[in-house]
Amino acid sequence: MRKYLAIFQVTLINSLAYPGELIGRSLLILPFMWIFYQLWQVTFAAAGVEQINGLTLGMTMWYLMLAETIELSRPRLANTISDSVKDGSIAYILGKPYDFLLYQYSTAMGETLFRAAMNALVGGALVWALVGAPPDPRGWPLVLAALFGAWTVNFCITALIGLSAFIVEDINAFMWIYQKLVFILGGLLIPLDFYPGWLQTIAKALPFSAMLYGPARLFVEPSLPAFLSTLGLQLAWVAALSLLLIAFYRHSLTQLTVNGG
Repeated sequence: MRKYLAIFQVTLINSLAYPGELIGRSLLILPFMWIFYQLWQVTFAAAGVEQINGLTLGMTMWYLMLAETIELSRPRLANTISDSVKDGSIAYILGKPYDFLLYQYSTAMGETLFRAAMNALVGGALVWALVGAPPDPRGWPLVLAALFGAWTVNFCITALIGLSAFIVEDINAFMWIYQKLVFILGGLLIPLDFYPGWLQTIAKALPFSAMLYGPARLFVEPSLPAFLSTLGLQLAWVAALSLLLIAFYRHSLTQLTVNGG
């Protein structure tokens, strides 16, 4: 595994090569959090309550901050794979002495860490100014573990979408559908706690909630049972998606046509 650790380290260092670009991308979270604050401030005021389904305005904002951090930090893995198929560079990548999927996982994690840290710092600073201090920091180690699981689930799904480029080349339609499912069923725009009970039950069993809702909800209300529930869901989906990913990778290799010969 040392080669994949080296790939991760190189990618991590490369992500700092252009600090201006890293900081600039992180500023994108600011308008999102400001709009969310205006929206939910009016919502809580109109409802005339301090809590909605167990979440205060402050908890809702910190939840949305972490959910946006997770979403904005995700690398464009599927598009990267698709682009390499279109320009023919996939042949060069597949010819290297490493496992293609582990290579992609190492680079994806390397691209994610500093981007997530910057998004959390920038977004957290604004939310702190708007609604007050963040939740109990004693729960943050549990959240970090849940974030690792969330990124792994996301990798499995986006890698599956990216591998479909071996067959169809253009994966934009698949990515559009995936993003909308994450937005709605993952709890990116609205916490799942605000959904009808029947929809909560369905959404919380899907991998999208393991990517966003689980870690973000754990952040605002940390507890060991919540952590174990989130981790268990993540492990179950990682196991299932990994088997599907390996099988689909082997099949897609037989369908690949390399552009440019």
